[in-house]
Amino acid sequence: MGEFVIKMPDVGEGVAEAELVEWHVKPGDPVREDMVLAAVMTDKATVEIPSPVDGVVLWLGAEVGDTVAVKAPLLRIEVAGEGGAEEARATTIEPPVKVEEVKDKPAEAKSAPSPSTRPLVEALITEPEKFAEHAVAREPTERPLASPAVRLRAQEAGVDLRQVTGTGPARRITHDDLDQFIARGAQSAAVAPTGLARKTAIEEIKVTGLRRRIAEKMRLASSRIPHITYVEEVDVTDLEDLRATMNAGRKSDQPKLTILPFLMRALVKTIGEQHGVNATFDDDAGVVTRYSAVHIGIATQTPSGLTVPVVRHAEARSIWDVAAELTRLADAARNGTAAREELSGSTITITSLGALGGIVTTPIINHPEVAIVGVNKIMTRPVWDGTQFVPRKIMNLSSSFDHRIVDGWDAAVFVQRIKALLETPALIFIEG
Repeated sequence: MGEFVIKMPDVGEGVAEAELVEWHVKPGDPVREDMVLAAVMTDKATVEIPSPVDGVVLWLGAEVGDTVAVKAPLLRIEVAGEGGAEEARATTIEPPVKVEEVKDKPAEAKSAPSPSTRPLVEALITEPEKFAEHAVAREPTERPLASPAVRLRAQEAGVDLRQVTGTGPARRITHDDLDQFIARGAQSAAVAPTGLARKTAIEEIKVTGLRRRIAEKMRLASSRIPHITYVEEVDVTDLEDLRATMNAGRKSDQPKLTILPFLMRALVKTIGEQHGVNATFDDDAGVVTRYSAVHIGIATQTPSGLTVPVVRHAEARSIWDVAAELTRLADAARNGTAAREELSGSTITITSLGALGGIVTTPIINHPEVAIVGVNKIMTRPVWDGTQFVPRKIMNLSSSFDHRIVDGWDAAVFVQRIKALLETPALIFIEG
């Protein structure tokens, strides 16, 4: 018998550490080659770590929420067969190096399994058919094993994965398991008894992964940026008519247009006249960087939390191209396949809660940018045209600016220019 050490892999160029966001195993669990052991996250991109060997988990070197350095030991696996012990002796077993604790304080090792788990290793090698019999039983309240893609599909289908029987290693739920469950017809959880009753349960949830990064980003933006928020009504009646006409005549390979591509093109034209809002501010160095390229971040809600995929060089894209890239990036962000470079580098951001309602918002700037434009819902309202009230489609734009860099007057001029373009949408398509 021998031990195999799995270390934190190099998850990206220039990345020195990653946050552990999920364990799929615990000490005593049998694992097989290519089985996903853990998930780590860096720069909002989640990476799964598979097992290169068959064996049984002996030791976990970090807890969910820990930041672990690249090449630091993550876990040890007991393996059987020739060469296992030699490989273990050649590898130095050290506690994980936590970047957040650079002192000489070693991380506490998790409890190792009892000697009774050794027969599981032999079973993995000599009797693989017994693997399922040795899978560790899970408590009803314990999170079932499944990949992020399976979890996303289950969420979209309204399926509780705790009701699905997993046939993969360690009862991991596969896509086939989910398909079979859905085909049989997912049964909803038992209906709670009728009547009123007191509830005393308290749940504590550790803030980790993307949610922790969002919290840190919001705290940074709120504490360091003095916001000024400017709200203006925009009559989008003509724009909505144009959008409906363009969608009716679009080609089969063209995406359906929402209001966002029009707003993005209006932003590009406005930024051409006011470069000061398409910028970032390094307040530590006291340097404002203005960009000629317009990289528009689109705040996007995903199953894991808020992300901001970036439509790069919007100034060089047609409205159809903008719409296609916007759709592609939003889908990639929601299913967790967006690359790191697709989630960073924006020069100005758009946030839209219009689909959910709300007439006014106070959006928080995406640090270190200096401006963010918020889209609110479209409402049909009676508007006086000088002789009578007529129904018009009205939408509020709620935009925030870094008041250290953008004066209130400049913020108002910026929004008024966007308003003029959206209210007369033909101007969006006029070059020069």
